Amino acid sequence: MEEKYVDFTVKRMFIFNELVKRYWKGSLNTAVDLDELAVHIRDKYGFRDDEMPFIKNHIRIAMGLDTRGEEGFSDELEWLKQSRRVDLPVIAKIDGPCEYCEKKDCICPKYETGLYRRTKEAVIEDNKCLNCGECVTSCDFGALADKIEFLPVVNLLKEAKIPVYAAVAPAITGQFGQDVTMGQLRTAFKVMGFTDMVEVAMFADILTIKEAVEFDNLVKTEKDFFLTSCCCPVWFNMVKKNYPEMYKYMSPSVSPMIASGRILKKLYPDAKVVFMAPCIAKKAEIKENDVAGAIDYVINFRELKEIFDALDIRLEKLPSDDVDHASLGGRLYARTGGVSFSVKTVVNRLEPRRVIKLKAKKVDGAKKCKDILEQLNSGQTIDANFIEGMGCIGGCVGGPRTNIDRDAGKDKVNDFAEESFILTPFDNQNIIKILEQLNVGSLDNMMENEELRKLLTRE
Repeated sequence: MEEKYVDFTVKRMFIFNELVKRYWKGSLNTAVDLDELAVHIRDKYGFRDDEMPFIKNHIRIAMGLDTRGEEGFSDELEWLKQSRRVDLPVIAKIDGPCEYCEKKDCICPKYETGLYRRTKEAVIEDNKCLNCGECVTSCDFGALADKIEFLPVVNLLKEAKIPVYAAVAPAITGQFGQDVTMGQLRTAFKVMGFTDMVEVAMFADILTIKEAVEFDNLVKTEKDFFLTSCCCPVWFNMVKKNYPEMYKYMSPSVSPMIASGRILKKLYPDAKVVFMAPCIAKKAEIKENDVAGAIDYVINFRELKEIFDALDIRLEKLPSDDVDHASLGGRLYARTGGVSFSVKTVVNRLEPRRVIKLKAKKVDGAKKCKDILEQLNSGQTIDANFIEGMGCIGGCVGGPRTNIDRDAGKDKVNDFAEESFILTPFDNQNIIKILEQLNVGSLDNMMENEELRKLLTRE
């Protein structure tokens, strides 16, 4: 086993860190500069000259580019300066390291489909892939990697011509230090050049009301049931690709991430929105045809940690710019059971009061998600009428690109949620202000507004 390939995730983050430092400072201008970086990586980790294509392809992926067969750099930096998007596929294959790996079989660790090994290279079946990214985190040799989307964002921040918003997932709290506050994160983003940081949990509050109304309209008998969670693309793709008969029971809502981008761009038409995520799947979600354009780039927590380090941003030393955006319920979307809790608080406020109460079944992790869908698909009775699915164990706090243990993440999310002065989405005055700007009358009849309905629904 070649030691240089072992634990390549750490080495990959070093490559990204170096790219950020150099590109931010303006010292990456030509193919020669990229060659110099590749040589630095080669010498630091003891790679051979004939392994340079492997290194250069990882540099390309860290720039948001596809891999290439040829060794030399050519127009990569020109693409970076002119491009405003990172294309599919999100996960790239890199030739070379598989031949040194001692594993005999590579099966998708998430769903037992999607990835397998054939003739010394990894092969992804896109029609089965859920884009969860578990294959990337399970491959220690760097044969698979997800494209990193930050360097195009640097251009936007440096140009400072249009507003750029950092939309952060609810799971972000606690990810960058035990005592680092959300207010300090907001300050950090502003230091980098972002216009502001917004909690996506606030848009989860809006969708909570939408899903509560949908539940109220659709679940009329003891046999009816409703599938959510719109916030997890792994769960959504599992239903859509593998259980089409169940898809009709799925909420048509977009995810809170997509809602944040659509609404921010409605309010600020020239804006760009960058989502900070605990997972890889969100990078694929923003490129789906029915939601494309809402979010421009996704950066995960592990990448964001390297960005702060590369730019020498010491979060714990920054002043805290605190703003209360979201309710307790919206913030709890980050962990298993949070969606069910939040929707139930709104269902219980709807008038007239329901005869059939919301009874939730919460499943997390791909195996449990698959099991519950198999039961529903076979016609078995489930003692629940609201089924919440989360692809990762623990929910988003258990995502593959988090920086802390999922139990610690859950505790931080619970604590931050309880700090909110807003108990339920119905109590969130921030939502009311947004609705006023969208010319929506009130929370009670917001789903009667056709324009808002389009913003919150998949096309």
